[in-house]
Amino acid sequence: MKRRDGRALDELRPVTIERGFVKYAQGSALISLGNTRVLCAAMVEEGTPSFLRGSGQGWLTAEYNMLPYSTPTRTPREVAQQKGRSCEIQRLIGRCLRAVVQLDRLGEYTIWVDCDVLQADGGTRCAAITGAFVALVDVDRWLRKKGMVDGSIIKDSLAAVSVGVSNGEKMLDLSFHEDSQASIDMNVAMTGGGDLVEIQISGEKSSFSRKLLEELLDLAEVGIKRLRQVQREVVGAEEWNW
Repeated sequence: MKRRDGRALDELRPVTIERGFVKYAQGSALISLGNTRVLCAAMVEEGTPSFLRGSGQGWLTAEYNMLPYSTPTRTPREVAQQKGRSCEIQRLIGRCLRAVVQLDRLGEYTIWVDCDVLQADGGTRCAAITGAFVALVDVDRWLRKKGMVDGSIIKDSLAAVSVGVSNGEKMLDLSFHEDSQASIDMNVAMTGGGDLVEIQISGEKSSFSRKLLEELLDLAEVGIKRLRQVQREVVGAEEWNW
């Protein structure tokens, strides 16, 4: 079965990552996943949250925003109060990135990762995680070049992808149209070593079996391996150590 955009069920949308997209951030990447585009920028700041002060350990945190023009109907800026969805997604991004970073090597510095959705057509949180890892690789290189860390702070690669059941079919990398009709919706973040970092799954219109969960995980792994290949091509084999 072919999908609305002509893809096979186990096929990603076209993926591109443009490294070093922002001048002043120590690391940045613009990721395009079909019509979804997310700008990820990472910057290093001296100091850590109060619960880590004096520990010698660093911190990494993330912020996520949908820009007003990212959707067909204008999305108001979250000025006075951030929406619950944005809070949930930025916590997800931060958790996933911290899972592949050795914060004890960072010293008392904080890495801020900002993910701004320029255009949304499904899978924005997964695109943000995948693009943010490339930005993090550049931060890691900058820290080592400055002599601020002793060796790489990254212990494994990281990518994320959406899977689900839409119109009765198991699909990889759902567009907004497919996601809006999905009976099962799932986001998976995984390391290059194949370990799971995060799974978000919900039965939007029905329950699901353990067998289906395992099948969707297998499908997600197919997509994540491809995303990892794109990341490696962008970073360069000589710098890719995971």
